[in-house]
Amino acid sequence: MIMKQDRDAVDIPAYFISTHEGFVGSVKNFAKDFVVTEIDIRGHQVNTPGSAEADTSDCAFTDNTNKTSKQDDGVPILQDTNVSAGCRMDVPISGPGSLDLCVILGQAISEELEQFVLTLKAESLSRQEFSLGCFADKHQRGNVHRAVRLRFPFLMTITNQTEIKVREDPDYRELSQLVTEDEAEDFFRFIDAKVQGLSYTFLPDENKEHRTAVHHFLSRRFGKLVETKSFSDQGRTSISVRLRERGRPKKRTAEDRKEEDIYTAFTLCKENLETLEAISYMSAALGVLPSDFTYAGIKDKRAITYQSMVVKKVSAQRLKEKAAEFEKRGIRLSEIRSVREPLKLGRLQGNHFDLVVRDLKPHEASEVHSFGADAHLAALVKEGVENVKVRGFVNYYGPQRFGSSQSVQSDQIGLALLKEDMVSAVRLFFTPEEGNDPQNQAKRHFLQTDNAKEALLSMPLSKARERLMLRALNRYGTGPEGCTQAWLSLPHSMRVFYPHAYCSRVWNEAVAHRLTILGHSAKQGDLVQEAKNRAENTGESSSPQIHVVTEQEEQAGVYTLGQVLLPMPGNTVKYPENAMGTWYQERLARDGLENCRFRVSGLKMNLPGCYRPLLAFPRNLRYCLQRLAREVTVDDSGERTEQTNGAAAGEQVSDTDSLALIVNFDLDSSCYATVCLREIMKFDP
Repeated sequence: MIMKQDRDAVDIPAYFISTHEGFVGSVKNFAKDFVVTEIDIRGHQVNTPGSAEADTSDCAFTDNTNKTSKQDDGVPILQDTNVSAGCRMDVPISGPGSLDLCVILGQAISEELEQFVLTLKAESLSRQEFSLGCFADKHQRGNVHRAVRLRFPFLMTITNQTEIKVREDPDYRELSQLVTEDEAEDFFRFIDAKVQGLSYTFLPDENKEHRTAVHHFLSRRFGKLVETKSFSDQGRTSISVRLRERGRPKKRTAEDRKEEDIYTAFTLCKENLETLEAISYMSAALGVLPSDFTYAGIKDKRAITYQSMVVKKVSAQRLKEKAAEFEKRGIRLSEIRSVREPLKLGRLQGNHFDLVVRDLKPHEASEVHSFGADAHLAALVKEGVENVKVRGFVNYYGPQRFGSSQSVQSDQIGLALLKEDMVSAVRLFFTPEEGNDPQNQAKRHFLQTDNAKEALLSMPLSKARERLMLRALNRYGTGPEGCTQAWLSLPHSMRVFYPHAYCSRVWNEAVAHRLTILGHSAKQGDLVQEAKNRAENTGESSSPQIHVVTEQEEQAGVYTLGQVLLPMPGNTVKYPENAMGTWYQERLARDGLENCRFRVSGLKMNLPGCYRPLLAFPRNLRYCLQRLAREVTVDDSGERTEQTNGAAAGEQVSDTDSLALIVNFDLDSSCYATVCLREIMKFDP
């Protein structure tokens, strides 16, 4: 059934599965009206005390004959029990000629090394490690280590027996995401030189949180070798680094090395914050990167949400020490414990929702029966809830999938990325909204001037994605290569969000078209999941066993509409073998993606696609109607203002009671509570 919506909804089509009348109401007037609790892989709500998922994963395989460590001079090597300790000693450098790579390695190997570096710079996934050959003499090996690091500070040299290999230094990569590439190279040359009495100073940085992140990184990676401090000169603050006076640091212990690979899990409760915004704040305070945080799914901003999260390189004790500081920013941590591995995206069964829909009333065209307005509303609510219990709801991706932007939405950016038009994607990303707040001023300034540095200075600290991209644009420029680097500056989960948004838009349109032209039963050519695998997969899946409905199965009614799947576009999915297959081809061609491989190699993105059920069904659905007092603020002048954000600006007094729907239910992962409410209410809440 297609019904007219009360307001324009650009995110989800106006097609409903049930024909009941519905009602009007408001959601998310207060954060407490929309509470989302993740259901972990074992089926437990993560905010229940003691519900932390047990760590039952196997320990990672460890080869005790070859273990990665670092020499005292910071050069990583592979320790081998057969290699003498002498090869790890500092080797005096006889002169500049001894550091000439062409002399040390020979012309051919030197040129191959240069090509390998170019491959790394291009972010290629191939040849991540390159062998320089075998060097029997330990002094010669020492010179190779130093010459490579001097010429290419971003490489690490690895010794195994007498062979030396090189690969990208993860320490350099991490630092280069905090400071400019030139600064990172110069700092690593300073570290390798180890000249007593010299110091290194980074460029001025007025962002205190960013300076804190740099301090934490340097302390964590080089704390036994250097000490850092911030100082002001002519009103500008910089970080200075100098070698510790006590000389050579002690060899890093096994415990020190283990700290780099520790994982700490916790339950994150946030209010009125995006998941990525909370991660940005925590990463700055802890001195780690946003990509060191892993999670099962992103939660709503305008809500109180509980979700599992894991952070790398931060101990449980340190996280507990920071908990009070985080709480001041609306971030509460609980169930803090050590685990063995990061959390994988999608590692959850679903979400539990506790919702309040306020100010209920019938649709304008509804007739109020003689038995009273409240009884009429109660009947409308019961009819809507019972219909969704039995028939489910159209499993649209909700508005959160496309972002809150009014002018440019996430799917438009995703389309530009799929076309590999990096410059257009960046400019779409920085398209401002109406208004003159600092964020939109910074965006407007960047688009008008192409000056990423000035835009970065005025971009609010809370806008993590914008700041990461502006920092990269300032470093690499605003051309195609610079824009590619800007997208690469975002963690993979952030940048892949945009192409997923585009594919989600196509899926929403596909399901509405499918129901319109083929109706509410399984038809020949539809895709369904094979029965033997159906119980093992809920929600969307990238690799279920797919069956195509035959003419005989359609006539016999073997499958129901609830079993029908539609593919989200990608490079591994098959499309329906009926009119919908043609529709997908025409829809993608309309956006210029008729030959799209759904891979963006420059951004390391691969979209295999997935299969998503047409319908979703809430579980454990309970509801009741209550009269709730509106919260009204009375200011000093006596003016009364209805609260819509839950913030008590003044005295709270009771106004006319309003009828509210209190509803609780569970949904599979990737299903949206707002879409479920929309089906119940026949209205965009």
